[in-house]
Order: sequence, then C-alpha cells, then structure tokens
Amino acid sequence: MKKSTVTLLVVVGILVVLVGWIVGAYNGLVTLDEETNGKWAQVESAYQRRADLIPNLVNTVKGYADFEKETLTGVIEARSKATGITVDANNLTPEAIANFQAAQGQLSGALSRLLVTVERYPDLKANQNFLGLQSQLEGTENRIKIERDRFNTSIKNFNSTIRKFPKTIIASSFGFEKKGYFEADQGTENAPEVSF
Repeated sequence: MKKSTVTLLVVVGILVVLVGWIVGAYNGLVTLDEETNGKWAQVESAYQRRADLIPNLVNTVKGYADFEKETLTGVIEARSKATGITVDANNLTPEAIANFQAAQGQLSGALSRLLVTVERYPDLKANQNFLGLQSQLEGTENRIKIERDRFNTSIKNFNSTIRKFPKTIIASSFGFEKKGYFEADQGTENAPEVSF
C-alpha cells in the first residue's frame, strides 16, 4: 500500500471519529434539553392542579356569608395573575423563571391568608368539602415542591454539561444556553419569629 493511501485512510478515520463525537455530543445535549423541558411540563402540571383546586375552595368558602370578601378577592386575583404567566419551555431563562415564581408566590401568599382566616370560622373548618379540598391542596403543594426539585436537578445536569469542555464548543455552536433554576423566595432565609 502506498504511503498516500495510508495517510488518506488515517485522515478519513480521524474525521469519522470526530464527526461521530460531534453527533454524539449534540444528541446528548438534545436529550438533556428535552429532559429539562419535560421536567418543566411537570412543574406546570403541578401548579395547574393547584390552580384548578382554587375555584372549588373559594366556592366552598363563599357559602359562609360573613367570610371576608377581601380575602376571597385576593385569592381570585392572585390565581388569575399566576395562570396568566406562562413560560415557554424553550425560554427557561433565569428571568422567565423568576417572573413565573413571583406570580406563584403571590398566589401562595393569598392562599395562606385564606387558610389563616378560616381559623375564625369553626363551621367552615368542620365542613367536609373544605377539609377535603384543604387536604388536596396540601398534597398539591408537596407535589409542586417535588417537581421543582426534580426540575432543578435536571437544570443542574444540563447547565453543567454545556459548560464543560469540550461540549461547551458544541453547545455554543448550536445555541444551547444556560437555563434558570427555581430559587428560594425572598425572605425565606430568615427564620420566622415565634412568640408564645
């Protein structure tokens, strides 16, 4: 065999290996990207379940004529704002996640105020519909926490992969960008003050 043929075969072999590695790296990034999109869909699904429970909770509470209308209005308005903010799975930037989280935080606060206010109404607290809805809401809040944690784990895997060399070259060449995490709400780093 001639020296030029051997050289050509070596070059072709190197190119095949290089192209194979690029294709494999790209496909791996696509898989991670799709995983984060799927996890985001699970987060949205958990939040949607909470949003779907709220009208039933509000209607159950409305039956008590002397219940504070301002509290109910606050919950309804917060739900409207929270369901009005959507984040495209292809645009999971830190800013988009923060806006979504802020709207959901307002809804959480309104629900907390509603549940605290309910304490003043023993008949309502004993209502089976209300108790069932309250239990479902607690379960949904737990699901939201789990799905957010899973989403953050997926984002961590994606972000660390696109930042590692040499995949960072492939990621930047094909437009894969860092995605945002769910973060703790402001003020949660301070322990609540308890006094008896």
